Amino acid sequence: MEEHDLIYDWNSIDYSIDRDESNHPHELWFDDETLRDGLQSPSARNPSIEQKIELIDYMESLGIQKVDLGLPGAGPFHVNHIDAMLKHMGDRDYSLRPGCAVRTLVSDIEPLVDLQAKHETQIQASAFLGTSPIRQFAEGWTMDKIISTAERAVTFAVDNDIPVMFVTEDTTRSKPEEIKEVYSRAIELGADRICVCDTCGHVTPNGVRKLLGFIQDEVIPDSGVKRRDIEVNWHGHQDRGLGVANNLAAYEAGADVIHGTALGVGERAGNAPLDQTLVNLSLMGVIKNDLTMLNEYTRKAHEYVEVALPHNYPVFGEDAFETGTGVHASAVIKAMNKGDNWLADRVYSGVPAGDFGLQQVIRIGHMSGRSNVIHWLERNGYAAEDGLVAHVFEVAKSQRRMMTDDEVHSAISEFRGE
Repeated sequence: MEEHDLIYDWNSIDYSIDRDESNHPHELWFDDETLRDGLQSPSARNPSIEQKIELIDYMESLGIQKVDLGLPGAGPFHVNHIDAMLKHMGDRDYSLRPGCAVRTLVSDIEPLVDLQAKHETQIQASAFLGTSPIRQFAEGWTMDKIISTAERAVTFAVDNDIPVMFVTEDTTRSKPEEIKEVYSRAIELGADRICVCDTCGHVTPNGVRKLLGFIQDEVIPDSGVKRRDIEVNWHGHQDRGLGVANNLAAYEAGADVIHGTALGVGERAGNAPLDQTLVNLSLMGVIKNDLTMLNEYTRKAHEYVEVALPHNYPVFGEDAFETGTGVHASAVIKAMNKGDNWLADRVYSGVPAGDFGLQQVIRIGHMSGRSNVIHWLERNGYAAEDGLVAHVFEVAKSQRRMMTDDEVHSAISEFRGE
């Protein structure tokens, strides 16, 4: 039987994504915000420069196209880290494109002028400015002030050959006419990249589609430029738990660049998880990146940034591919015994572990069957003798949770009288 006959995919029924690549400046790209927006998490630890460089190496190996290196306006310490990362990337001729977040202030953009000259590479200035009515009210801003602030910053950047991505904060709660006014002015002044932001994690996938449709069908054409000349970025947050779903909706709605962070680290409930976004777009056949190093990247981010990695985190959590329930484990073991890794990876998993540098693991516990015990013993170099199997099985049934490998080894030693 052919492999494709073994899974009936309801995801593909009466469903297609019509994306005319001639309307876009490039194929779908990703922007890793871990080292900037991710570090705004109240629980985050700012990694050492050596650790940041190691994370950048993973980004490059994963085929991620853009990285936000930090916020130069935060002070000399951050500028020095950005400088070191730019040198590392330049020395190795990385394809990864650098950028920095800046407030719409000339003083924030000025360090990029010097860094760009020093490293002889363009550094995207991601210039952000709040536009929602609630933000305007809280700050005491008017649209005239917002427009004039944007004009000064964008003009300074463009005059100094700094590529500008104009970012509207809280776009998903902003009025259409005000979004249009500020983006149109930024584009008119030379910004060829815009970023649509769900800063407060407010929007649903349907809202993403409506908002990006408005940007592409009205804002960009009415600004007097062609769609393919403007790079549309999408930046989402997790406040309602919709970060990944919204990222997928943004791709479907025509975004050119999807932002995210490792393990969704970020302010409040976090940013949209980039790792889960990559997994889903890979499984959808949208991207062809080699993601076998993605597990290592998430674990390094977990270690260096100290972002949580729950046991049940999708794909990269400790429990993601571990099976202890008897009937489930039995099916996986039967597939393994057929020598069919493709089958073993899918018979009880919606995500193939091997595609992401991982493998199925059979555990032993109170809900396990004898097949779990036999499989574990054989995989760990023990002869699956009837007495030993019975002893380990009895011990497992008395446990209140899955046994660790050390506990199974101890049970074997107890049986042998060691």
